[in-house]
Amino acid sequence: MKVGITYDLQEDYLAKGFSEEQAAEFDRPDTIEGIEGALWRLGYETDRIGHIENLVRRLSRGERWDMVFNIAEGVRGFGREAQVPALLDAYDIPYTFSDPLVLSMTLHKAVTKHVLRDKGIPTPDFFTVEHLSDLDKVDLDFPIFAKPVAEGTGKGISAASKIKNRGEMVSVCQSLLALHEQPVLLETFLSGREFTVGITGTGERAAAIGALEVLLQEKAEPEIYSFLNKKKFETRVKYCLVEDAEAQRAIAVALDAWRCLGCRDGGRVDLRSDEYATPHFLEVNPLAGLNPEISDLPILCTMAGKSYQELIGRIMESALERSHHRPFPETSFCSDAGHST
Repeated sequence: MKVGITYDLQEDYLAKGFSEEQAAEFDRPDTIEGIEGALWRLGYETDRIGHIENLVRRLSRGERWDMVFNIAEGVRGFGREAQVPALLDAYDIPYTFSDPLVLSMTLHKAVTKHVLRDKGIPTPDFFTVEHLSDLDKVDLDFPIFAKPVAEGTGKGISAASKIKNRGEMVSVCQSLLALHEQPVLLETFLSGREFTVGITGTGERAAAIGALEVLLQEKAEPEIYSFLNKKKFETRVKYCLVEDAEAQRAIAVALDAWRCLGCRDGGRVDLRSDEYATPHFLEVNPLAGLNPEISDLPILCTMAGKSYQELIGRIMESALERSHHRPFPETSFCSDAGHST
């Protein structure tokens, strides 16, 4: 089976003049090497495609693949993660991970929260600021938390993101609106524990790998899982695999959100608890980082006793099942994992 790999490399965009933060969501060469190596060991023939421009050229030449392992983040707009999947849908080529609707919806954190709140899934109260004049309508209790509405990897999140008063709210929103050229999401700040839950599979077959608790260390920016804390996680962050009752509640909320949104094959859900130890949905990453050494999902797998190859195999198995192919070879990564009801 021939598997193409679509991706965006950091180095390509840094060469185009992108800043380090602007290119933060794109991948490093060792990520692509890790994915390709795991696919080889699983018995697949691989073909590196790269970014969407390469994909367009190769499709126009008549090239096709049995499956595409897609981790391309895209560049512009709220639909940037949906660009490669939409193109592959048009050519009837199956691919890993979520479809264009899910990727567009989940990139916009406020839209995602509207959907989940309507379904009764706990998420912090929120307000979307498109213009500074919108701040007159904000009716959230301080402290509140501010971040760009459609970024990942902690982009736009710093120690200033926890806002204690109206003056700080105006200043932070003004800065984020100007720098990121997109709306700002304001949320009620939750004071409890922070979790990230790894998930593989689709629909009722989705299962949690486990829950990591994010513990900020002395050198970290306090209280906030910020861009710098993520970047320097080796000295600023401690990850702990947790299985207590609160962590199990976080897993249940994460699986409910994953299924409700229609996410597929594999990814992560981030949550934070309130003062009553009730986990709330923060955001979902349906195109989670897959660097074997530094990405949260592979770190979680390692701590849960699952290999990187098992993770890639389970993602492929889920995608093949959806596309009516038989997985090759057979894997049983999540056969013993718990399900939420």
